[in-house]
Amino acid sequence: MAATSDTSSYVIIGASLAGVRAAEALRAEGFSGDVILVGEESELPYERPPLSKGVLLGNDEPKVAYLHEREWYDEQRIDLRLGVRAQCIDRESREVQLADGSGVHYDRLLLTTGASVRRPRIPGADLDGVHYLRTIADSTSLRKAFASAQRVVVVGAGWIGLEAAAAARTAGAEVTVVEPLATPLHASLGPEMGEVFAELHRAHGVAFRFGQSAVEFRAKVSSGGGSTVAAVVTSDGNEIPADVVVVGVGVIPNVELAQAAGLEVSNGIVTDAKLRTSDPNIYAAGDVARRYSPLFGRSVRVEHWANAYDGGAAAGRLMLDAQAEYDGMPFFYSDQYDLGMEFAGDIGPDGYDEVVVRGDLQAREFLAFWLRGERVVAGMNVNIWDVQDDIQALIRSGKQVDRARLADPGVPLGDL
Repeated sequence: MAATSDTSSYVIIGASLAGVRAAEALRAEGFSGDVILVGEESELPYERPPLSKGVLLGNDEPKVAYLHEREWYDEQRIDLRLGVRAQCIDRESREVQLADGSGVHYDRLLLTTGASVRRPRIPGADLDGVHYLRTIADSTSLRKAFASAQRVVVVGAGWIGLEAAAAARTAGAEVTVVEPLATPLHASLGPEMGEVFAELHRAHGVAFRFGQSAVEFRAKVSSGGGSTVAAVVTSDGNEIPADVVVVGVGVIPNVELAQAAGLEVSNGIVTDAKLRTSDPNIYAAGDVARRYSPLFGRSVRVEHWANAYDGGAAAGRLMLDAQAEYDGMPFFYSDQYDLGMEFAGDIGPDGYDEVVVRGDLQAREFLAFWLRGERVVAGMNVNIWDVQDDIQALIRSGKQVDRARLADPGVPLGDL
């Protein structure tokens, strides 16, 4: 750790997974100055994956998502300020103005402001019965809605949309998914593996409307005089009845604070490989950061749990002038019905040439590898476990692979 006086003040805006991990790292590295963690939500800091999995399914209570109890922050001398919004950053005086009228001085500042759900600009988007899934409040509200829902329409067949569809079917609702692309997860996995997930959901009774977009949420007037959603109108003119609608069409990085402060912003807060922004005293991590990745040789913005978990901890160390760079591997996981999967790597803007499968595709127990040329750029394990380290090592190696050996379950991954 660089020599840092006890009077230094490190401020983290965003009481998120990335923000808490940074605070943890600061204390673990021996930093004894002030650590101030500011969060807009009133909930204790939490991680998001349980919200679309165990909490939404009703198997877990929301508190399972909490990262620490309140006492932990006191024990670690982390000044946790919840329910207050950061309004502006004065880079010259190194002060953050908060919505409660107070100001906090920083010697180093970390932005972990995350992202917000993308809301479609169509008629009826704000009707009762139209749900989004990002916060604990969203998850508990949607779980309650699923308990009595008869017909659920999910708009968007990304990870959140598919996990919501699985939860709605598990609750007994009739489910239709509306997706403008040709398969689920088309941008994340491509059509080959997207079709695997389409078949999984069809086998559990989910109907898909591919090649269609939602253009209106149509309302009905309730007995109390209010309006609630009754149907989703699609781009081909069809009307799908619904008493609950879940919108999962992506997120938008929360860059407003950084942009107003004059930091470089381009689909996220732009950072170097040390997570430094265009201001050397300000760092960014998690969903909001568009960081330079030495592994991929370009800037990436990753919205998954592992990036917040690993990137937040890296930011804490790097704020203390650590010499290493953050070169985390994009990683995420999902549970849908009886399928569990883990994915690592990045297909990226250059795409891939083919997908090589090892194992039983029909039984949904397999590994999949995305190749660009002769090199593996991404890999996924489905209902096969304890192979992620080997998959990630294979991606990092950049070595050319023999397709036949890659597909052969008899060849240990480590040998590749």
